[in-house]
Amino acid sequence: MDPLGAPSQFVDVDTLPSWMDWFEPGELDPRDPSPESFPGGCLRSPFPCNKVVSGKVVLWKGDVALLNCTAIVNTSNESLTDKNPVSENICALAGPDLLEDLQKLKGCRTGEAKLTKGFNLAARFIIHTVGPKYKSRYRTAAESSLYSCYWNVLQLTKEQAMSSVGFCVINSAKRGYPLEDATHIALRTVRRFLEAHGDTIEKVVFAVSDLEEATYRKLLPLYFPRSLEEEARSLPLLPADIGNAQGEPVVPERQIRISEKPGAPEDLRAAAEEDEEEDGLEVGLSFVGSHAFARMEEDVDKQRRLVLQGQLSEAALQKQHQRNYNRWLCQARAEDLSDIASLKALYQTGVDNCGRTVMVVVGRNIPVTLIDMDKALLYFIHVMDHIVVKEYVLVYFHTLTSDYNRLDSDFLKKLYDVVDAKYKRNLKAVYFVHPTFRSKVATWFFTTFSVSGLKDKVHQVESLHQLFAAIAPEQIDFPPFVLEYDARENGPCYSSGPPSPDL
Repeated sequence: MDPLGAPSQFVDVDTLPSWMDWFEPGELDPRDPSPESFPGGCLRSPFPCNKVVSGKVVLWKGDVALLNCTAIVNTSNESLTDKNPVSENICALAGPDLLEDLQKLKGCRTGEAKLTKGFNLAARFIIHTVGPKYKSRYRTAAESSLYSCYWNVLQLTKEQAMSSVGFCVINSAKRGYPLEDATHIALRTVRRFLEAHGDTIEKVVFAVSDLEEATYRKLLPLYFPRSLEEEARSLPLLPADIGNAQGEPVVPERQIRISEKPGAPEDLRAAAEEDEEEDGLEVGLSFVGSHAFARMEEDVDKQRRLVLQGQLSEAALQKQHQRNYNRWLCQARAEDLSDIASLKALYQTGVDNCGRTVMVVVGRNIPVTLIDMDKALLYFIHVMDHIVVKEYVLVYFHTLTSDYNRLDSDFLKKLYDVVDAKYKRNLKAVYFVHPTFRSKVATWFFTTFSVSGLKDKVHQVESLHQLFAAIAPEQIDFPPFVLEYDARENGPCYSSGPPSPDL
């Protein structure tokens, strides 16, 4: 039976296969007992393969109201009277006694979770929660509220010693939350909870519809990889924002730090966000001990004038640059970059001979004249932000590129100016593979006159044999056309040999 098939009667969650037991035809069976090693020596994911945790998760296509588990989740509105497909099915199957209990609850605020009996359902309890209404200008507040929904539901399961819980997709279509963004929050929050409190719960079921199934199947490997190989494949696909240790969204550029319960933090958080969205002001809220104070940034236009006049201090310049980078990073987290990702022009592979992460850029896969280059910059930041916290190297395949693929110096200068200092500090080498005379001249001009500190890191690599002196061949995933071109131009390449003086 298809593990995602929907039955027509109550279903015992213990009969449903876990995420560990399900895999696509042709995929590596995660139950394979053969020994594993993390491929290529890559960086480990912040959500590492944990078969015990992944074994607690079930993906099931069907109506959450039909699950026979300790509790199921109902998504509703603040008055608990919402009529969406999930809540209507739950109310119909639970019977009229549920409506009486809902009235006694006297509503539920956004992000809260409240408990009633299951009545005529197979589930003993129903946990009611209210997801946020989504507006892009208040995205941060919506993220925090949706996270609270999932975390508070899980907290209730822990407090009530529940062994299993069935989640509907809390972000109802009526409330407008983008499905993929909401799924990231749902999966990472459940993952973090199971890491911290997995001993208190045996099964977490994600009950999805036809519309939602594909998104959950695509994103589950990112947060619940079933093998080390799947973990390595999923790592570059993780969003830049993976939340804190509990999965809660973090907003670094707003510098919100709360301690010792200063009072109404959500109101202050919302006010800060509203001020920024409405007036273009940036508000930093700091709480030291029991004293609260607000620190307003100086006038932004005044700072820009001072920069032009050369009167702004180095520390202020760095702060302004960091703030600008954080804006790009936030936009990269929010933007749909799937069209850029599909080009397969930037990806993580193994490590070099010094143990540094290797990132590959495939020039031929970048249709410069056809894509939005600002989105390309966003995608670069999206992929690289968690990579560049440690030392890394770039391998750029210039192989068989044409004018259609060449990144102009203005774009490269913009990228270099936008990225955070850690990109430049931790970049140890750029291997420019199969350069042409024209590209060598352009690279020399760019690294001599446009940017500083990069020239000594760039190595022109005429053949893959030279590249293997710095990076073992098994540590790089080569596009087939690169191997074919190199074999045609330079003859068969070997994995070992004397180091090239160029490297």
